[in-house]
Amino acid sequence: MTSSDVTAGARLRADAERSVRAILDAAERVLAADPGASMEQIAQEAGVARTTIHRRFATRQALIDAMGAAAVTQLAAAIDAGRPETAPPLVALHEITANVLRVKVGWRFAFAQPASPESPVAVEQERIARRCVDLFGKAQQAGAVAPDVDLEWARRVYYALIGETLAGEDAAADPDALAARIVDTLVRGIGPR
Repeated sequence: MTSSDVTAGARLRADAERSVRAILDAAERVLAADPGASMEQIAQEAGVARTTIHRRFATRQALIDAMGAAAVTQLAAAIDAGRPETAPPLVALHEITANVLRVKVGWRFAFAQPASPESPVAVEQERIARRCVDLFGKAQQAGAVAPDVDLEWARRVYYALIGETLAGEDAAADPDALAARIVDTLVRGIGPR
């Protein structure tokens, strides 16, 4: 195999990845606007032939599953970027919240789809939930969360605050400002009394 063969192979893989990404992005836009949209409509939005979508995704459900996987992968990366294991807990919570809002705004349809319990998406969502509880535990140890607060309950409240923020009219506002409001609401509600 020559170096030009390797380069050509890398270019093909990069092209295929761009094509898949374009399909996933188009599917999110189209299905968020019309959950009953056809694969043909998604192909048109992506600027590819319908056969290209079917070559990558055998069924509509396979496409939706891939969207969920892409969304949860971006969500995990957004959480990592907030440095929950190393940053001060409230700093990490603010940064993670802003990052999560940015990701969730771009994947509204994908995140609204239920994941089968044993799917990679469900497994990753469970890992993310555990990391959230761990971060709240660090905040509790730092005195920012009352010692008697049920951390799993706090996680559910936090998720609800994010969900309500995304459902509200100001969901398109600055993610940092929205994150500040969410964290302030959460911490004042579960802070030391």
